[in-house]
Order: sequence, then structure tokens, then C-alpha cells
Amino acid sequence: MNRTGLLIALGIAVVTGLLFGLYPDLDLRVSRYFHGFSDGNNNFAWRIYPPLMFARDAGLWISTLLITAVLVALAWKLLLPRRKLLISGRAILFLVATMALGPGLLVNVVLKDHWGRSRPIDVQQLGGPEKFVPWWSTRGDCPNNCSFVSGDVSGAFWTIAPAVLAPPPWRAVAVGSALALGTAMAVMRVMAGGHFVSDVIFAGVFTFLIIWLMHGLIYRWPRTRLTDEGAERAIERAAMPGHNFIVRLFGGGKSTTPK
Repeated sequence: MNRTGLLIALGIAVVTGLLFGLYPDLDLRVSRYFHGFSDGNNNFAWRIYPPLMFARDAGLWISTLLITAVLVALAWKLLLPRRKLLISGRAILFLVATMALGPGLLVNVVLKDHWGRSRPIDVQQLGGPEKFVPWWSTRGDCPNNCSFVSGDVSGAFWTIAPAVLAPPPWRAVAVGSALALGTAMAVMRVMAGGHFVSDVIFAGVFTFLIIWLMHGLIYRWPRTRLTDEGAERAIERAAMPGHNFIVRLFGGGKSTTPK
């Protein structure tokens, strides 16, 4: 997670923003190609093609299983504050924060419910009832769960976060696999008519930028970086009031306070 990665992500964002902002018909041209695949009853027939549906679900399960393992480790610590964490404290804070801020808050709360851009399958040029707007416009007809940006793609690219924590001998392979997963999910969502090309590119860029920022705050920058011990103590201190309350309520024993 160095400056090179940041510059590449910012470069992709600038090129995508300018290209699809100045020539928004590019989004329609790509989506129109996949709109042409029909099973006789449905255009964008790839969206109901079983192997593609299975691949999408499998991609979603990867990020779901990864974050579930982290949340289980966090819950273990919250219930038993004096027990050692099953995963390092910094890793828990980093992975939970990036998932919450990226696919959670930014993508699914802020953008998808407030940007207003209709999905390819819903726009008039591709057989739907709603108007097409370029990526930068919030004045589309979509009321919620809109096209900009893709939640599935953001979740897939989030796997970069656990990948950068892999041991050095495996890190390049892990990051490459995460990028491949995110790219594959992006292609599938465009093929299915769920998102325009600019939607999926920005989903990946935004998610990466949040991961890069949180990695710097927690791991790299001297003024803010944490140690595993410090992160674990912070989680322990946050858990103790609730733990002590439960002990007093049900156990009748003495509460403890971490030093």
C-alpha cells in the first residue's frame, strides 16, 4: 500500500471521470452490446444465466466469509475481554473499518441511495422506462439502490484489505487474486445489465482509496499507527463496561477494570 498504488488509483479515477464524463455514450455502447444477448424473453439474458449467477454468488461469499471470521474474533473478545484475540488487534480494526466505510457507508448508504443514476436495464435506450444520465449526474430517475456505484464490485474489491495483510511471501499473490476477483465481479455486473462500466470502475477506485487511507492510519503513518498490543488493549477497554455489567447482573462477581 504505497504511493504507487495511490497514484495508479487516482490516475484511473481521473481518466475514467473525464472519458465517461465527456463521452457518456461510451457507457451505453458497452451496455448495448450485452443488451443484445437475449433468450427470447429477456434482454441482458446473461443476468439469468446459471453459471454467471453462481459465479456472482461465489464472489459475494468470499468477502462475506472473510469479514464474518473477523467479526467472530471481535465478538469473542467483546464477550471475553481478558482472553487473547484470535486475530491481531490492528487487523480487526483495519478490516472492520474498511468494510464499514467502503462497501457499507460510502457505497450502500451514501452513493447508491442518493446518486439517482438508473441501471442499464432500466434506461430508455435499453428498453427500460427511465432516463439515462452520465456518471456525474445525480438527477436520474432511480429512487434508491441505484447504479452508481456497484455494491457487489465494492465488496469484491474489499478483499484487497485482507490481501495486503498476508505474509510477504504470499502478499503479491493475494493482492493479485483480490484484483482478479474485483475485476471479474465488475465484468459480470456489466454483462448482467446491473451497472455501467463507469459504475464498476469507480466502485473499485473508491474502495481502494478507503483501504489505502485506513492502512496508512493504522499501519504506516508515525503519528497515527497502532501496535497490535495497543489495538487489543483498546478493544478490551471498550468491552469491559459491558462485560462488567453482565457479570454484576448475572454472576454477582466482582467486576474488573483493565489497567
